[in-house]
Amino acid sequence: MDQQFKQGYRVYCVLSNLNRLDVDRLDDADRERVETARDLLEEVSLLTRPGDGTGADAHADS
Repeated sequence: MDQQFKQGYRVYCVLSNLNRLDVDRLDDADRERVETARDLLEEVSLLTRPGDGTGADAHADS
């Protein structure tokens, strides 16, 4: 398996797991940590996409 694909897949898996968390049940400090982790992983995801931006997980920021 291609190394870049592996890294992108790992980032995708971690982001998916973070998105499944019920942040409403967390305290404020943990909620902030989860949000920070999401933001950082989304930035990494942008960096690991193919140069033409046609990655499978490509999305527009709202």
